Amino acid sequence: MASTLDVETQYNLITRRLQEVLGGDLIKAILTEGRSPKAYWGTAPTGRPHIGYFVPLTKIADFLRAGVEVKILLADVHAFLDNLKAPLELVAHRTKYYEFVLRTVFTSLGIPTSKLIFVQGSDYQLTREYNLDNYRLCASVTEHDAKKAGAEVVKQVESPLISGLLYPGLQALDEQYLGVDFQFGGVDQRKIFTFAELYLPRLGYAKRAHLMNPMVPGLMGGKMSSSDPDSKIDFLDSPEAVKRKIKKAFCEEGNITENGLLAFTKAVLVPISQLRIERRKGETGLDSEEGQGAIGDQNPFVDDDAPEGTVFTIRREGKFGGLPSHYKDYQELEDDFLAKKVHPGDLKTTVNKGIDSLLAPIRKAFADSPEWQQIEKLAYPDPNAKTEPKKKKEKVYHPPPPGKGKNAQVAKASAESSEP
Repeated sequence: MASTLDVETQYNLITRRLQEVLGGDLIKAILTEGRSPKAYWGTAPTGRPHIGYFVPLTKIADFLRAGVEVKILLADVHAFLDNLKAPLELVAHRTKYYEFVLRTVFTSLGIPTSKLIFVQGSDYQLTREYNLDNYRLCASVTEHDAKKAGAEVVKQVESPLISGLLYPGLQALDEQYLGVDFQFGGVDQRKIFTFAELYLPRLGYAKRAHLMNPMVPGLMGGKMSSSDPDSKIDFLDSPEAVKRKIKKAFCEEGNITENGLLAFTKAVLVPISQLRIERRKGETGLDSEEGQGAIGDQNPFVDDDAPEGTVFTIRREGKFGGLPSHYKDYQELEDDFLAKKVHPGDLKTTVNKGIDSLLAPIRKAFADSPEWQQIEKLAYPDPNAKTEPKKKKEKVYHPPPPGKGKNAQVAKASAESSEP
């Protein structure tokens, strides 16, 4: 572990494996001044988080190694505004559920949560100052710009609600109110990031840098989405469910363009394997706490007898068998798959084992926490659960007073008709 790092090494750690960087010069200037950059990554607690989250969460290890101060935003207000994906009464429970998941995943990756600052959006987004800035922003943003900025993130409907149009502006203001130098997110956030770069200076606030990780496609080749159960694997999925979903995953021999399993290997398994190898060598940069208190298997995804420099191993099992293939980087694996030297069945088996290894400590933490289990039931109630039918209110007969009521009237009429 190095006590100091040169500016170039810090910057390379911050930006490696990213798809795009906007405003990299701003980060370099901060590093040159000897300051620690401040960043935030946010997530709106809506649907159940899935293993696609491994991509940004793993990247945060690099930020800490480079000395970046990282805040994790649990954007509860955003969750409600996004076309009611999470009804208001569920947001509080889902926010707690997300925090349980994120803290556990970070710990399983060896990332010290003591160095992360968790913030709930409603803690500052409901203040007078924030709302006045929101009104100032609304007075300068056109409907066209707001809708365009949220096109990749906010659920698109024929008649969009005003709440969805507010979403990009609030995310821009978060940069100022969280006091950060850059925001980190998926490349699907790019339009919101450029929106923030345009409009924050108009309010008199500094322009921030923006870092983007690649998006992992779903198991069927499309987008990995919480609303499509077959496209993704949840953090709490059982080993049986993981195996079933990977078996169904699209993985055509020689096809590298629409292959969710290859993409996951590139974005998650290889980077995690590389992090673990570097940690073994003591190469954790400025993060002296990395790996302490980690839960679960912390071995890289390589065979024990793999050659020096290997970051990933494909094991061949089953009736065909064969020797394992060792790779020094992802590109070598992709080239072999394209050349049909790696069979889809072997890739599926290796990825299945890798994912099970990553999820095992998370499942165990959930099984050992009654509080987390209770929060899970409240956050995602079973839509098929039978509710007890409301009991009908029993009618209690109260006889009328003497000389009153229907029978009394009938008796009176009968008496009158019988008089001579």
